Amino acid sequence: MSTSLFTSWVMAARLRTLPLSLSGIIIGASLGIKATQSSSNLILSSIFWLAIATTLGLQVLSNFANDYGDGVKGTDNEERIGPKRAIQSGLISHKAMKNGIILTSLVTLVLALLLIYTAFGKDNFILSVVFFALGIAAIVAAIKYTVGNSAYGYKGLGDVFVFIFFGLVSVVGCYFLYTKALNFTVFLPAITIGCLSTAVLNLNNLRDINSDKNSGKHTLVVKMGWHKAKVYHQCLGILALLSFLLYTCLTYNTLWSILPLVSFIILAIHFNKVRQTEEPMFLDPELKKVALSTFLFAILFAVKLLVFNA
Repeated sequence: MSTSLFTSWVMAARLRTLPLSLSGIIIGASLGIKATQSSSNLILSSIFWLAIATTLGLQVLSNFANDYGDGVKGTDNEERIGPKRAIQSGLISHKAMKNGIILTSLVTLVLALLLIYTAFGKDNFILSVVFFALGIAAIVAAIKYTVGNSAYGYKGLGDVFVFIFFGLVSVVGCYFLYTKALNFTVFLPAITIGCLSTAVLNLNNLRDINSDKNSGKHTLVVKMGWHKAKVYHQCLGILALLSFLLYTCLTYNTLWSILPLVSFIILAIHFNKVRQTEEPMFLDPELKKVALSTFLFAILFAVKLLVFNA
């Protein structure tokens, strides 16, 4: 593979989206390790690294499928404000991207199987089947966001799927891989991650509102309109904060328990910026701020749990 072609595939993978996808896994694994009082730390946990690899596979798959789906439908055009896509730029052909989607799906499925076997072994057949079905559903969801005539991203349902898979499934699912049990309090940081992940998608759709509207991509932002979508964005941030505050109230033991709130200082500045912004083009730099702030939240959450036992 030539350097330029390799660079094109790296661009299509959209590396800047990857930290966000890891946030839920970091929190879920940290909660799982603490709940089981495992002697293994996060860095040495095979479940953690396999979950990370599987999630990265799903995220790259989603990015490839998004590039392909929007490219085929003509949604990626000269009106689009964000970074150029690979198919849009002519760097990767439709056929090559389709093959890339198939290959990434297979690799991700293998990683998911390894993760399931590592977590459940041979003695939990029913749980293995449930998580295998969940893995298949995640792969299908990653592809169907923009690919096909029934792409749910074109019907305003992308927010629901992002909240479920990036928030609830990522955090609670990873926690369950360690504990084989559920705990109500785990759903609270899962809601926080789900809301912040959905905020990233909403921000992306706010930025692309005009090109999406003209291309027939009826995202939730297009359905609600610019001003209501900005209010919705603020609500996502408030719910994310309230969910974490409730979790902190229920689990508080030392001052270190509030350490992840540091990330909300950056997020508060971001949400105020969005509130004041009236031109979509000025929202593109905000995407990175929310994604990295969410990742920072996850890191601080893991630190307060596993380092300070808070």
